[in-house]
Amino acid sequence: MNEPGSTEDFGTVRIVGTGLLGTSIGLALGGGMAKVVLSDPSPTALALARDVGAGSVDDGATSPDLVVVAVPPDVTSRVVYDQLNANPDVTVTDVASVKRGVLEQLEARGADLRRYVGGHPMAGRERSGPVASRADLFLGRPWVICPTPDSDPDRVAQVRRLATALGAAPVTMPPGEHDAAVALVSHVPQVAASLVAARLARASDPAVSLAGQGVRDVTRIAGSDPTLWAQILAANADPVRDVLRELRDDLDEVIEALAALGEEASGSHVWPAREAVGARGTLARLVAAGNDGRDRIPGKHGSAPTSYAVVTALLPDEPGQLARLFHDIGEAGINVEEFSLEHAPGMPVGLAEVAVLPAVRGALEEALVTRGWHVV
Repeated sequence: MNEPGSTEDFGTVRIVGTGLLGTSIGLALGGGMAKVVLSDPSPTALALARDVGAGSVDDGATSPDLVVVAVPPDVTSRVVYDQLNANPDVTVTDVASVKRGVLEQLEARGADLRRYVGGHPMAGRERSGPVASRADLFLGRPWVICPTPDSDPDRVAQVRRLATALGAAPVTMPPGEHDAAVALVSHVPQVAASLVAARLARASDPAVSLAGQGVRDVTRIAGSDPTLWAQILAANADPVRDVLRELRDDLDEVIEALAALGEEASGSHVWPAREAVGARGTLARLVAAGNDGRDRIPGKHGSAPTSYAVVTALLPDEPGQLARLFHDIGEAGINVEEFSLEHAPGMPVGLAEVAVLPAVRGALEEALVTRGWHVV
């Protein structure tokens, strides 16, 4: 995998759309891999992308060697079509998060699909726009490439080289398969996070004050751009609907089980008591199925899923404490696999959860205690 600033030379790359992804691509290419020219219908977004160093404003004087379309999904097909027509013999790719609809609209327009290669970097942030851009946004992230049946293999290879040069891991998928996959792993999680977070908006202050790491994890992506996500969900409506229907069926079973348990509890003073036969099994199967699904999520660097042991240390909320903790772990010769920090409500401390390989859990606990840490 290449780091940004590799020896690749893409010539002149025109980036149409200077939001988070477009500007981040420009920043990454700006390490000497290409001359980047930027285009956007918003003068403010265009100026911001230029000012953060993503490239120069496209004056139309230079013909590009590659065009990257990074506009919202509801206008992607039109912009791709225009760029294909305006730049004969040039490869045009895009970064829209939905692929089948874009391809179908291009086919309906009679576009030259030999030069079009769909793409979707699986990278993003809760923040949007050029000011949120990062040159390292794509490092280690999958970049799905969705060629059409007519795509020229050399054009596909060119887009693959682009993804690799930006530090991403190229993955090839047919457009329909891609859309079904992202509905499951990206779009429905966004809906679920937003639904849970919406409950918090109407909750009492005392209830919200109890929020811990669990609700933070579940709602982390709920701060996303509403307009952008309305466009994404609309563009991938059918696959998202199908997953949500399955989810609704499972929720209905859970609701019925909980209703039965509620009736059992309310009738506990009656003899003989009403039993919610099977309800507890339904709830247990739900959690067990979640365990099975979570265990399939790839591990570090895309490796096979790995179970880690978690060591929790009490971390004073003071400058330098986190650095001291990592220093002490490093001195013990132990590698951190994952890490999370949860702040204790109303107390100037945090709970540092350090995930390590199970074989070194005892050694880490001993090393931290020896160095004065309180292991929970």
